[in-house]
Amino acid sequence: MPATPTRDRVKPEIESRPLRRPEWIKVRAPSGETFERLQVLMRSKELHTVCEEAMCPNLGECWGSGTATFLMLGDVCTRTCAFCDIKHGKPALMDWGEAERVAQAVKSMNLKHAVITSVNRDERRDGGAPIFAMVIRRIREVLPGCSIEVLIPDFKGSIEALKIVMDARPEILNHNVETVPRLFKTVQPQDNYEWAAATLSNAKKLDPDVLTKSGIMLGLGETMDEVKQVMRDQRSWGVDILTIGQYLQPSKKHLAMERYYTMEEFAELKAFGMEIGFKWVESNPLVRSSYHAAEQVRALSVVHRKLYGTVSE
Repeated sequence: MPATPTRDRVKPEIESRPLRRPEWIKVRAPSGETFERLQVLMRSKELHTVCEEAMCPNLGECWGSGTATFLMLGDVCTRTCAFCDIKHGKPALMDWGEAERVAQAVKSMNLKHAVITSVNRDERRDGGAPIFAMVIRRIREVLPGCSIEVLIPDFKGSIEALKIVMDARPEILNHNVETVPRLFKTVQPQDNYEWAAATLSNAKKLDPDVLTKSGIMLGLGETMDEVKQVMRDQRSWGVDILTIGQYLQPSKKHLAMERYYTMEEFAELKAFGMEIGFKWVESNPLVRSSYHAAEQVRALSVVHRKLYGTVSE
């Protein structure tokens, strides 16, 4: 019998210490008519969102404005990242009807910008890349003018799997580095910094016009110098858009948070990112990968407007 999916994590080496949460890190519980309507829509189409599965602090704000990040390839991940609240274990068989249901949900919501992400599917050689390509093409068919961002796994650095996604021509290709090399195996044991580098740099080689994007979490024990070096690395890989946010420990079973960064430190990193050549930097405690994604693509996707006509005003 397949293993039962679980949210348990290996206990971090450093026990959780209570840290006083700053005022700027507090958010309201999600509510409202639009939020409730989207909840019903997701359940009716048997869809998952990373907003819910990963306990995103911006769920109320984003759903309240009618946007969401769809989680594909099921809701069970084959990796056990110590910061993530998505279930892990042995996933079910691939659901090839998932792409159609996501596309129809995007159409029902009449989105201007759709964000598509997934769990890792390491049991598959292609990592599930064909479903990313399917959903990109299907959204373009059912809702012309909707721009598309895909937040993809690293596919273990496979350029063949990445090419399947890139051939469908998303406006934004996103892969999060998450942390600094020194902490990589503690934070995401089955991931590899070199795979992240290959994913982002190869995306630019396959399609120089695509906007590439990545993200970093703060508060896991990294130093400012290490963060800035990762930012330099990302620019050398051709990354255009960077998101920087505060790590928030989902539960006591997850990796302990070392400290809260100040608003001044987030501002410093934003200024540094713009100085070294990023086209857009979102740096704030509550920033997550898809935060203000629609604004980013509308401001930066001039090439896609001209070539593909995919971005509506």
